[in-house]
Formats: sequence, C-alpha cells, structure tokens
Amino acid sequence: MSRVLVARLDCMGDVIVSGPALRAVANGTRPDGSCPNDVVLLCGPEGTAAAELLPGVTEVHTWSCPWIVTPAPAVTAGLADALVDFVRSSRIDEAVILTSFHQSPLPLAMLLRLAGVRRITGASTDYAGSLLDVRLKPGEDFPEDQAEAVRALGIARAAGFGLPQGDDGRLRVERTPHHLASGDLASDALVRDLSSEGPYVVVHPGAAAPARAWPALHHAATVELLEACGHRVVVTGGPAEASLTATVAGPSALNLGGRTSLRTLAAVLEGAAVVVTGNTGPAHLAAAVGTPVVCLFSPVVPAIRWAPYGVPIEVLGDQEAPCKDTRARTCPVPGHPCLSSVTPEQVLDAVKRLLGGVPSLTTRRKVRNP
Repeated sequence: MSRVLVARLDCMGDVIVSGPALRAVANGTRPDGSCPNDVVLLCGPEGTAAAELLPGVTEVHTWSCPWIVTPAPAVTAGLADALVDFVRSSRIDEAVILTSFHQSPLPLAMLLRLAGVRRITGASTDYAGSLLDVRLKPGEDFPEDQAEAVRALGIARAAGFGLPQGDDGRLRVERTPHHLASGDLASDALVRDLSSEGPYVVVHPGAAAPARAWPALHHAATVELLEACGHRVVVTGGPAEASLTATVAGPSALNLGGRTSLRTLAAVLEGAAVVVTGNTGPAHLAAAVGTPVVCLFSPVVPAIRWAPYGVPIEVLGDQEAPCKDTRARTCPVPGHPCLSSVTPEQVLDAVKRLLGGVPSLTTRRKVRNP
C-alpha cells in the first residue's frame, strides 16, 4: 500500500468537488494491479472541516498556503520547512496536485520535490521542467470549460488512478450516522426532529464573497413566498451570520444560523427537499448529499465549471453580466445587477420546478455525468 498526498489548498467547496478524485486515488486502480492507497489530503484552513467528511481520505493535514490563502501568510523558511518536514516524516510516495484554471501547481511541486516526493502529477500552462512527472496542459489535454469535479478526476486519472467499479463519480460525503458521530447529541436530535416533522426547504443566504450574495431582503421575501405556498422553511448560516439569518427567517421560519457544525449542516441539507443558496460552499455540500439546488449564481466564475455538480439544479442570475469571469470578491458593477435582477418569484418558480422533477432545459444540459 502506498501513501499518496493529494493537495487541494483552497476553500470548502473546492475540497468537496475534489471528492471523486480522492476516491480514485484511494482506490488505487492501476494497470499494474496496485493495492488501494492511503490518501493524505493537504488542504488549507478553510477546507479542513470539509476534508474530514470525504470518503477515501486517510489523513488530513492543514497548511496555510501563501499563494492561495486570503489573507496570505508571510513566506518564511519556517512555513516551508513545516510542510517539507511533514511530507518527509509521512512516507509520501507520490503526490497529485489539484488546481483550478487560475492556479499553478508548480510552487507546491517545488516544495514536494525538496521533501523527496518521487512522482508528482498536476495541470500547468507553464513549463514544468523537472517539477512534474505527469503534466497536463489545460486547453490541450482537457477542455477548461468543464465541471471542477471532472477536471480534478481527470488529473487523478492522468496519474493513473481510476474510480472503483460502481462509483458513478458524483460528489459524496460520509452520510448518517457516521457524519453525526461527533458526540454532539443536540445536533443529532436537531436532525431527527427536522426529519420527523415532514418535508422542508433550506434557504442559505450567506456567501464568503459579497459578489456572490443575493440581497438579504430578497431572501426574506422568498421565505415568505415559500411559506405562503405551504412549505416549511429552514434558514442556515455560520456563526458570523446570525443577524443575516434572523432577518431572512423572519418570525416563522426555523433559524439555524450559527447552530450547526459542517457535519450537522450536511445532515440538514440531506434532509431538505430543495436548497436555495448562492455559488458558495453549501451549494456543493448540498450536491454531495444528493439534494437539488436552486443556485443564485454570480458569473464572477463560470457556471459551467462551478455550478453544483451531479444533482438537479436551477441556475439563476445574469450569466452575461459585466462582472462575468472577473473572479471579483466584491461586485465591480454598481447595483450588483447579475443577482439583484433575480426576483423572489423567480426563485419560487425554480423551487416548484425542482420539486416537480422538471428542471429547465438549460439546467439539464449543465448536469452531466462524469
């Protein structure tokens, strides 16, 4: 059995969409009949909680990468040495570096070489020299306009790793009861109570980047419309979003803002009939538990790459707005027209379509099996 380091150094959603690639590496299927592998997942601080939910991961190691993490830590010998020392002591045989189109695997590959890793695979538009043993050229060896989950799985396959028989390549996290096995009895009871009271729709209004956020009052109006149509609504959010979730939930929706760990949030999303959220981490978490998503998608990144993968979806928002492909964290266009133009009534209609099993034609075209 080999120990393979897989790197995905950015946020929660990035780590979740890497799940199929991680399962492929863990499976270890190669023409030479290699045994399954121990997978050491190297991730950033924002991805650690998600990494701990993914099947196939043997060990999670957190490292603050100075060319990925925001705000970036200072580049010091101590920071680099800490990673090199960990890799050396972990008996890492091989590494697979997963990146998006705007990231380079080469700085990390340099550190891994210094740590003695003998075989490294990554995708790089730049000449890699001796840093990569297997180099994929984006735009030549694979198309850039594909789902991130497919891109990551393609990098793993180029390294020689394939999914096990019967694995459909969709996103996945550990399901109940395992992902509630944290000893948090209150969270366990919360999920049981939600499920016992019948169907519900989750509205998750928060977003890490303001450019990806739909206005709070639009969310609140959507909650009112959903309730008026007879839907039970659960509003979720992180500890820093208590004011936002209280505004959105209003007097009658269940406000879980700040009350769920990521493990518990996964269970809450899994029990929902539909999730309404932006293009943010919980959209990918919902896809990983198999729940349809109405995604209020700001086109600062391409939907064809970053829309929730492998589940029925409705993508709302002007995908040709002036902010398209800017990767902006704060909207560069006055009035935030790409999302503010979406009405609560349109969201309600999208929820109805998903509940009826008839996502729009354009949405169906974006949902592709690997």
